[in-house]
Amino acid sequence: MSGSELQVMVVEDHGFQRRIALRLLSELGIERVLEGADGLHALEVLRKQPTPPDVVLVDLDMPGMDGIECIGHIAQERLARAVVVVSALDPALLNTVQTMARAYGLRVLGSVEKPLTRDKLEATLNRFEDSAGEEQDDGEADFSLQALADALERGEIVPWFQPQVEFGNGKVIGVEALARWERPDGSLVRPNLFVPMLEREGLANKLTDRMLDAACQWKQRWDHGGHRLKLSVNVSAASLADPSAADRYQAIVEGYGVEPEDVILEITESSVMSDAARGLGLLARLRLKGFGLSIDDFGTGYSSLAQLSQIPFTELKIDKDFVFGAHAQPRKRAVVEASLDLARKLGLTAVAEGVESMEDWQMLAELGCDIAQGYLIGRPVPGSELQAAISRWRRPAH
Repeated sequence: MSGSELQVMVVEDHGFQRRIALRLLSELGIERVLEGADGLHALEVLRKQPTPPDVVLVDLDMPGMDGIECIGHIAQERLARAVVVVSALDPALLNTVQTMARAYGLRVLGSVEKPLTRDKLEATLNRFEDSAGEEQDDGEADFSLQALADALERGEIVPWFQPQVEFGNGKVIGVEALARWERPDGSLVRPNLFVPMLEREGLANKLTDRMLDAACQWKQRWDHGGHRLKLSVNVSAASLADPSAADRYQAIVEGYGVEPEDVILEITESSVMSDAARGLGLLARLRLKGFGLSIDDFGTGYSSLAQLSQIPFTELKIDKDFVFGAHAQPRKRAVVEASLDLARKLGLTAVAEGVESMEDWQMLAELGCDIAQGYLIGRPVPGSELQAAISRWRRPAH
């Protein structure tokens, strides 16, 4: 989708500022525009649309229904594909509103500080463009459980790979395997639509095994081609309660001639302590066998420090919501800085997710982060396209 094809709505109670926003959109070639004079008016207009607009720009500080309440309605009623928060208020408040919207399942392109300029608007809307081909976060699941189970059985759910690079030399040293459902009609289903369903139906273990197996097949090919890469694979929370998982993972990996030391298993911090006794025992056995262990989405749960002291993690992944835009947001930068300091003191490799701009790369390099992952380096691609993606990567000049 080109920028001219986007449909954008401006929700702003101040008439002059609303007209400025509409003029800037016109200068960017965006002709399909809607406007709302306040939160209530915006909702009336949105509910009448045959299809949700691509992006809604929402001012927070409005009389009557403020922007925060308006965004809540937009998210719950799925009245837009994505939102942008526009305000001159405290960055900490803007971050809270973005987190709220994401918790509702609404895609957030970021926040724009007033006064609105063409460059700010273009940079933010480009985030919709940059990920439009691959990030289909919006929408409902349009498939049955049986179709999903059959797809898993037929091998239609496959790993795509996102490169990870070292800050020190810019070299690609690893990849994360991310589940994608490649349907026979050519459409692609992202994991947020099918993984929760698999977990609810007790199929999470099978998904983890399939992802590990298929990813190791690709790693074996890359190794034979002389390109050795570390492999990161996500482990479902349900797998932590399975006492046979450690031996099974070892058998899968070694069956392809891959050393466990070259495989990092990523566990979200919210999942680890659901069954502490079994979970800790399994993780200890995985480390004993040589697997690396990564605490994923660090900072988004509530027991991070307790888990870091109890579990033999080797890597800490800083969540993308803290990383993106941190160079310009002091509170985000403080969280990133504290996470990196903690990783150093605990002897953990620090990986920053969501690295999308040169400015964030520069900040992370200066703070001593070890590894970067994000759209600046490359988006997830099928295994057959990874080498081409790696060859396109150029380390930013310091």
